[in-house]
Amino acid sequence: MAEEVFIPKAGQTVEEVTLVRWLVEDGAQVTEGQELLEIETDKTNFMVEAPLKGTVHIGPFQPGQVIPVLVVVATIGHPDEKFPAAAEPPAPTQAVAASTAPDAAPSAAAAATSAAPAAPSPAEHEGRLFVSPRARRLAEEKGVDLRRITPTGAEGQRVVEKDVLAYLAQMPRPQARATPLAQKIAAEAGIDLRELKGTGGGGRVTREDVTRALTPAAPAPALAALAPAAPAAPEFVPLAESIPDVLKRVPLTGVRKIIAERMGKSVHTTARVTLVMEMDATEFVAMRERLKAKVAEAWGFAPGYNDLLAKVVALALRQYPYMNARLTEDAIEHVGHVNMGMAVDTERGLLVPVIRDADRKSLRQFGSDFRQMVERARVGRSLPDDLAGGTFTITNLGMYEVDAFTPVINLPEAAILGVGRIAPKWVYRADSPNAPVLRQTWTLSLVFDHRLIDGAPAARFLQYVKNVVEEPYLLLAA
Repeated sequence: MAEEVFIPKAGQTVEEVTLVRWLVEDGAQVTEGQELLEIETDKTNFMVEAPLKGTVHIGPFQPGQVIPVLVVVATIGHPDEKFPAAAEPPAPTQAVAASTAPDAAPSAAAAATSAAPAAPSPAEHEGRLFVSPRARRLAEEKGVDLRRITPTGAEGQRVVEKDVLAYLAQMPRPQARATPLAQKIAAEAGIDLRELKGTGGGGRVTREDVTRALTPAAPAPALAALAPAAPAAPEFVPLAESIPDVLKRVPLTGVRKIIAERMGKSVHTTARVTLVMEMDATEFVAMRERLKAKVAEAWGFAPGYNDLLAKVVALALRQYPYMNARLTEDAIEHVGHVNMGMAVDTERGLLVPVIRDADRKSLRQFGSDFRQMVERARVGRSLPDDLAGGTFTITNLGMYEVDAFTPVINLPEAAILGVGRIAPKWVYRADSPNAPVLRQTWTLSLVFDHRLIDGAPAARFLQYVKNVVEEPYLLLAA
């Protein structure tokens, strides 16, 4: 009997994925663990592997199609078998309508999913963990922590081999030669990545490398044209005719689609107010330089302004909990955990890794967690929980010489802090009223939802941040 290959569930909030590309052809012989297809969620890209050796029979699913999770997309069995003819590709619009309309009948895929028993919780609990011998052997070979596996055997009490295989199928896998976006563009354009020279870290092919390959090079002049006796007459092409009406069409899918939907909803539903405050960051800069010199070697990284500011903001959120809030249908909830979102620019778009309990972490632990999440985000391998559960967000454009800006609130959060550049500026101070002194100034922009927070309380929060930045020794008194 053929073994089913299904779309794994990648996180609690992921209900559908985009099929990026098939990595094998229909009817191909595959081995256990071989990558069959690449899929994309709103957070990351990863590969789905073959659970066993055999002949793969691909279902009617095409690249670019949105597919609900847990849907069977292929089978692996004998060469004379076929993918079940009754299986049809799911219609995402019908699935959405069924999930939002109270009286709508569920689609076939949704009905099959709802008819199945609820997935048991991961086997990470106190007491004895029951594991089959084959599952334990496979977990040891692959280096898998069995406590992270969701058991399905013995009515959800025993981890069996297929549970380990399902877990391995949804584990993020590093790309060997190219970034996920570069792979996607190359696949759509029919470019062999092996023919490109990568300019990224470790020789990885980047989006720019693929785009450069798509741009036709200027043709070399013919030998006859080089001869002085008969020079080739240049053909005049009017500039207006040489520019196409549309240079490029970028499908609104994946991360870009999620950003468009969420940012649009934020702008149209929140009552945004922006407070801009300039502060003297001279002592803050000096503290960071001293920290770099003292701890960079021991920590393995030099603490940056994002790390230090996040610690200041986390303490401010603990001091003013009304800023660490979210709006529900009938209440304003002040959240107990300070989960700090840190906006990161990636090839796939803006992503926001979330460092949980930021107010309780040491600067070293915060910086270490942040860097690991940023690396996973930039290579398209974020874990499902990396990008969810934030209660407040910081976004920094200072490295691009931006002084101040108005970021968009990341719903359902109540506020977001925009960070500009630190720049030298001549200022008059109380201790030097007659002559300006050169100081390092920093501008922060706090955008908050006036439905939840009034102006004066928001200003007090931002003023607290300013006081600690200007006198960073106050961190010791928090």
